[in-house]
Amino acid sequence: MRVSVRKGGSALSHAPDNWYAVDWRMVERNVRGMQIRIAKATREGDWRRVKALQRMLTRTLSAKLYAVRRVTQNQGARTAGVDRELWDSPESRWEAVGRLKRRGYKPLPLRRVFIPKANGKERPLGIPTMRDRATQALYLLALEPVSESTSDPNSYGFRLNRSTADAMSQIFVAMSQKGSARWVLEADIKGCFDWINHDWLETHVPMDTEILRKWLKAGLIYKGQLQATEAGTPQGGIISPTLANVTLNGLERELIAQLVAKFGIAKAKKLKVNVVRYADDFVITGDSREVLESEIRPWVETFLAQRGLQLSEEKTRIVHIDDGFDFLGWNFRKYSGKLLIKPSKKNVKAFYRKVSETISGNKTVRQEDLIRLLNPMLRGWAQYHSRVVAKTAYNRMEYLVFQRLRWWSKRRHPQKSTAWVGAKYFHSIGTRKWVFAAPIVWKDGSKGLFELYQVSGTTIKRHTKIRGDYNPFDPTWEQYGERLRQTRMEDSMRYRKQWAKLYMSQGGLCAHCGCALTDETGWHDHHLEYQMHGGTDALSNRVLLHPHCHQQVHTGKIAVTKPALQP
Repeated sequence: MRVSVRKGGSALSHAPDNWYAVDWRMVERNVRGMQIRIAKATREGDWRRVKALQRMLTRTLSAKLYAVRRVTQNQGARTAGVDRELWDSPESRWEAVGRLKRRGYKPLPLRRVFIPKANGKERPLGIPTMRDRATQALYLLALEPVSESTSDPNSYGFRLNRSTADAMSQIFVAMSQKGSARWVLEADIKGCFDWINHDWLETHVPMDTEILRKWLKAGLIYKGQLQATEAGTPQGGIISPTLANVTLNGLERELIAQLVAKFGIAKAKKLKVNVVRYADDFVITGDSREVLESEIRPWVETFLAQRGLQLSEEKTRIVHIDDGFDFLGWNFRKYSGKLLIKPSKKNVKAFYRKVSETISGNKTVRQEDLIRLLNPMLRGWAQYHSRVVAKTAYNRMEYLVFQRLRWWSKRRHPQKSTAWVGAKYFHSIGTRKWVFAAPIVWKDGSKGLFELYQVSGTTIKRHTKIRGDYNPFDPTWEQYGERLRQTRMEDSMRYRKQWAKLYMSQGGLCAHCGCALTDETGWHDHHLEYQMHGGTDALSNRVLLHPHCHQQVHTGKIAVTKPALQP
């Protein structure tokens, strides 16, 4: 039975009685409406109203549903915390919504795991339980509008619709001209997530202080031992990146304000100081080495010290743009006065090592399966660098991978000639020769070749940087945000042409619930007439759905119609 319900000022016209009865479009509308109100109060500086609205949002049914959906639809949903509990069924998710209560809430310790870093070292992660993850996602819904409204213009890490490419483009804007800044403070914070001062967080993060304190002091379990957490916010929690952003917010605004107060507007502008930050990595430009050494670095160290942080002496340095510097996997350097951005040597070596290890570790698999392993890696790396001067790096990588694959092929048939091995594993496709490809039978029964992704065929396209003052929770930016989201999703799909056509024909919306399809939500390819019933693989018989909508459609045997094609 369904009844009308109103909780905390956010109404669902019909209260759902199970997970599949949820109207997700209404849920998103309710949550977004509250977030817009929180952002408006933040911009007006009405902090009492911000606090009241945050409290209201975290108690609504819509926000709890949204939080549970978020933590059960991402990749981390398959990783359990210390309680080994997973919400992998609609029933468990529905039950979880009712458990998201502030009264009596006590988070469990985090499960400590380590993942490999590009430099060969290991990065520590703290894995919360599903309930703690959902609670963090719930309070993040209330914190994010405040964080976005108070963030520095050129902070790009872990923020809506911002990316590493935006940070790269801003550096290009700041340093590409003849009269641009020539010196760079390349900064690295020593163990940022591990050393943030808890007292500072509790005092300055605009959220429920009691809940925040419980998360920060929850502790870690490693090898069966409970370890106290006296500082830092563990990597692995949904809210941790936003907490780190809030901690470093002001690095740009306060630095510029300090320079203006000391030197005046005209002279401060001549110093050509620009701050570009992605999470805890940042660079600061300046017109002279002396300014960066005597004015900027001491101020940054004081700013960080107040938050319990410090710069890494080994990794922090001041360099001239003619010598170049690495940032976010790219190398920025001027050649005869022209700024070129290329994949960094460190990034290229680390990626080739990963590809080489994948090939070496799969000596006996079928050629088709090896291609399936390599293609996402090659496509992802190539697309990441498709905004910079990468053609030389592409060609070099393609040659190195070819050599490894030739070794892989020859090793499988040591008694056969090179010509025989080449004819078996490599083919000519169009004008391209020696293409690593496997014979395959496609879904429609036709035969063809399943080829390795061509890295050198990746199109280089200049990135359009996001506006620095864009706020996703300000209604005046609504149309800009929609165009930006659709453009970037189209770009991410451009090497998956059929999905791109479906996405465009649906206006970027799920064919079932009508909510936006994004990289975060993911999407599934649904056949309107099931293939087992004779449905074809043609685009006219397919639509894109959210993963949870896809499951809902199949479980409830719901008919989905093809959206009208958009011009």
